[in-house]
Amino acid sequence: MKLKELSFSTSLPFVLLMALSTAVWAITGVQVGPSGKTYASAELQCALNPTTGMAPMVQAGLYNPKKSSSATVSLNGTSFTTVSFLSPDTNVWLANGTNTVMVSLNKKTQEDTYSFDATLTYTGQPNVCIPDTSLNARTAELEYAVSGKSYATVTPGCAWNGVRPQPYVNLFDNGTYLLNVSINNVPLTQLSASRPHTPVFLSPGWNVISAANAGFSTDYYVRDGGDGTCTLP
Repeated sequence: MKLKELSFSTSLPFVLLMALSTAVWAITGVQVGPSGKTYASAELQCALNPTTGMAPMVQAGLYNPKKSSSATVSLNGTSFTTVSFLSPDTNVWLANGTNTVMVSLNKKTQEDTYSFDATLTYTGQPNVCIPDTSLNARTAELEYAVSGKSYATVTPGCAWNGVRPQPYVNLFDNGTYLLNVSINNVPLTQLSASRPHTPVFLSPGWNVISAANAGFSTDYYVRDGGDGTCTLP
């Protein structure tokens, strides 16, 4: 992260902030380490991993780096990349449970540590970014949301999506509701009486499909997109 100035969500003097033994919170949605030279996300976010699908992630790296700055980023004791002035931060994909992200400065003279909790909330959950859909009513071919406002096909089909075949499922409006449809947190389309269904193409790994009816309800469906490719029949 390259910034022209530092801004913190506290009125404590800057010198005192740097003396603290734990990371301090910045108003920009990140936390700055005790060294004042590294940062990490304020909290984990759900993002699309290119191979495993929706998963918990944070960013970590150098804060206001100099041209000579560099650091090693580790997850749970294992180093996996180096950041520098030209590439000051990196995505860190979290494991299930409690995670420790460490950013070690040049020659490891100082290490800033950040903790994130990715503990699973229900049995059988692949990771904290995959919602619990166990209360949905499911048959061999169709899955109905708890709200009764939508349903989706269970087994992915295969169709052309742009330049290549890709697995997909169909999502249906189960009435005359206005449903805002998203795939992996990205808005896709709206369903309504005039457009009662839509194909939803799947990325590799875990996919989360949502259908939100304003502030009244949100339906979720989880589908495994495999490696994101398929063979046309």
